[in-house]
Amino acid sequence: MRSFFLKSSLLFVICLMLFNCANRGTPSGGDKDETPPVIVKSIPENNSINFNAKEIKIYFDEYIKLNDIQKQLIISPPMDPEPEITPLGLASKYITIKINDTLQENTTYAINFGTSIVDNNEGNPYPYYRYVFSTGNYIDSLSIGGFVKNALEREPDDFVSVMLYEVNDTFNDSIIYKQKPKYITNTLDSTTIFKLENLKAGKYVMIALKEENGNYTFQQKTDKIAFIKSVITAPTDSIYELNLFKEIPDFKAVRPTLVLGNKIAFGYEGDAKDMAIELLSQTSANFKNVITKEADKDTLNYWYKPNFEADSLMFKISNHNYEETFKVNLRDLKKDTLIIKPIEANTLKLLDDFQLQGSTPFTAIDENKITILDKDSIKVPFTTTLDKFNNIYKFNFDKTEENVYKIQMLPGTFIDFFEDKNDTLSFNARTKAQIDYGDIRVNLQNVSYPVIVQLVDQKNEVETEQYVEDGSKPIDFLSLTPGKYFIRVVFDTNKNKTYDPGNYLKKIQPERVSYYPDEIEVRSYSEQIIAFTLQ
Repeated sequence: MRSFFLKSSLLFVICLMLFNCANRGTPSGGDKDETPPVIVKSIPENNSINFNAKEIKIYFDEYIKLNDIQKQLIISPPMDPEPEITPLGLASKYITIKINDTLQENTTYAINFGTSIVDNNEGNPYPYYRYVFSTGNYIDSLSIGGFVKNALEREPDDFVSVMLYEVNDTFNDSIIYKQKPKYITNTLDSTTIFKLENLKAGKYVMIALKEENGNYTFQQKTDKIAFIKSVITAPTDSIYELNLFKEIPDFKAVRPTLVLGNKIAFGYEGDAKDMAIELLSQTSANFKNVITKEADKDTLNYWYKPNFEADSLMFKISNHNYEETFKVNLRDLKKDTLIIKPIEANTLKLLDDFQLQGSTPFTAIDENKITILDKDSIKVPFTTTLDKFNNIYKFNFDKTEENVYKIQMLPGTFIDFFEDKNDTLSFNARTKAQIDYGDIRVNLQNVSYPVIVQLVDQKNEVETEQYVEDGSKPIDFLSLTPGKYFIRVVFDTNKNKTYDPGNYLKKIQPERVSYYPDEIEVRSYSEQIIAFTLQ
């Protein structure tokens, strides 16, 4: 009997402990709180007129925090210096806005918090709170709306600033590089739609910026820009479409430097297609030079021989309207040696050339010292071409499926600019079976030629492209590596066979780009026919 009571008591204690633990671990508090904080009052009141306060306080019914306020907060017109807003990183029942700027007269200001105000416990946001006031005797109430998209890329950018500059006696196009706008809003991270509110009647220039530094001025090297070409008159019922693009920076030469013996690196910004490098210093009768492009860098390499006895060389860099002279100091440095490497890995597609790139400029090749054998040790005939600017030799030969090609080169096959020659070289190149690849045929409809038809991957990198001048034949993309792609069509308006972004000062919009609406999955041993009707 005593044993029974002991066991019963022990069981009761264990049950009690489990009950208490269960209560502590799974409290029965009902549904999760999803109610956003409530504003109790604001001092001065929201939508105040004849505003002259230096501090604003906004009170809530519970403790709140400010999340990501640096990105979310938009003040229109911008204040300089910016106001001091607290709390930052702490919980509080009120927000304090300390105004440090001298406010403009008869102006309506809007302080947009986005979704940065959240309650302290559950993080429920107060959605898109705006505190508005006017230094005049009325609140401006006009608005302008529209949407922002990316001119070239498939996905739109987030946190795009949309701005209005007032067109008055002091306005000029370059103001966007120097001054903040009259009005500003932001698409934040959830939508491409924008609405500029609390505007006064007038004439405006509209631009959008995807910024790196968030100072509301255009930095050509880092920022994307979009603009409406015509002046906007408010009020208006128009819906505006803004196409973001990255300008090609204005050309600028970077000070050249001697990086190796008889090799000077000329860095640049912008488009170097017509960049010219002219040596101004006196040269000997046997002076020679070669210019090549540095792979994956905005740099041209200037190779020269023989050595100069002078301490420095003078060069002139020109490109259209740009011209600048530079002095390059010389010193005794070791020359680069000839190193030859293949461009691609071991696998070759049936239609691709085998390519070799040199570390120093190629000047000659002896094809009699080259042998290409297939897996049956049968000689394969070939031809070679030299891309002098990129310093690449291309080897063209017929390839068959599932084959292995051994490419052998005897000493002295290649001669470089400094008369150096290669040692024995040996490379292997493999081909896969055609069933390891997939094919796509694209039929374009309702199109204005010429166009550039591209296959891009999920990182917006071009896998392959074709230039199409008429619709006489379908567009075939063959031997594609299995994966997911998107079809992109660039309307080549100026017929230069490349995509051209816009330019704000020249008032040139980016060339039109259309995407096929669906992602294309390429599978091994598959053929697809895509009918793409352009809008």
